[in-house]
Amino acid sequence: MDLALKLTKTKETPQSAEEKEFLLIAGCLREERWAQKQLYETYYGKLLGVCLRYSNNSEDARDILNEGYVKVFRYLERYKVGTSLECWMRRIMINTSIDYYRKEMRHRSDDIEAAQYKIAEDNDVVSNYSAQEILKVIQVLPPAYRAVFNLYAIEGYSHKEVAESLGITESTSRSNLVKARVKLKELLTGLGIV
Repeated sequence: MDLALKLTKTKETPQSAEEKEFLLIAGCLREERWAQKQLYETYYGKLLGVCLRYSNNSEDARDILNEGYVKVFRYLERYKVGTSLECWMRRIMINTSIDYYRKEMRHRSDDIEAAQYKIAEDNDVVSNYSAQEILKVIQVLPPAYRAVFNLYAIEGYSHKEVAESLGITESTSRSNLVKARVKLKELLTGLGIV
């Protein structure tokens, strides 16, 4: 934060995108409304997209997003200057989504460990459709399948990382991924997309 503090103390006009970002972060750390608003608006669309993939609907996604932004502002002092602010915020949104998933799973009576493996006929069915079509069907997936699918297929986590993040076994992660893909194919077929 040295550069941001220097910029705010000297009242220099920031020249580079990095300097502007530092100034914005410094303003947020001082809880200045303009800076918080600008940070929120700058990343709103991208981060909402992350939350939409983990939620049941747009309303839940906005709740996750807003909860995530509260964490962003609360923990902004932990952000390491020189790293990607967008990636740091994205990680917070993913973790907030996982927390939301865990909370939802506590309300469910299904035992995800008891589910049978299903074999997917075509694991790559989703690659042929628009992001909008896929997002709609991802939101219909059961929370356990949706979380694993997002973390593994979209975020690029390994099954070990998925298992650790969600508090499940690696075999459950693999099973839920297969079942998510089968369910996605069924949903796409039902919508006449496949």
